Amino acid sequence: MAAASRRTIDEPVVDDQQAATVETPGSLPATGNPPASGGLTASGGLPATGGLPADEGSSVVEFILVGTLLLFLFLGILQVGLVLYVRNTLAADAAEGARHAANLGVTSADGGPYAQALIARTIPGRADTTCTGVDVDGPDATPLVQVTCKVVVPLVLVPLGDGVTLTVTGHAVKEVP
Repeated sequence: MAAASRRTIDEPVVDDQQAATVETPGSLPATGNPPASGGLTASGGLPATGGLPADEGSSVVEFILVGTLLLFLFLGILQVGLVLYVRNTLAADAAEGARHAANLGVTSADGGPYAQALIARTIPGRADTTCTGVDVDGPDATPLVQVTCKVVVPLVLVPLGDGVTLTVTGHAVKEVP
């Protein structure tokens, strides 16, 4: 019997009444009924005093808020890519119109309509493009043809106004006899 009553200094003294009510973290209370939710919450703890956890449904709200921001970020990146594609295509068509107007026997004014026809083929739905071709002097009085095209690109993916106005210019050295 003497061996059974021995205890170490680190052991707390617990009588039978205390041993019946000792709870460990994450366990159900030893007294009373279990919670109505059937035990532990999704986070692993006991339910709040109202019977429901304090953050019930917050993950749905966070998902919607973060998802909306990511959606607009993704659509904004796509819209920037679309505007840059249209700008690069316009620049290439304006330069091609300038090269056409730089040919011997072709007037500079013919570069604008030629560029407009190219734009109508390469960017469908861009019938509102205006292109003009004029003669300009380059460095050392070099004769150049300048074709300038202007178009409004609608912002279809991101609702931020009517659109972006793009103006591009193409140059070519005019052939002289």
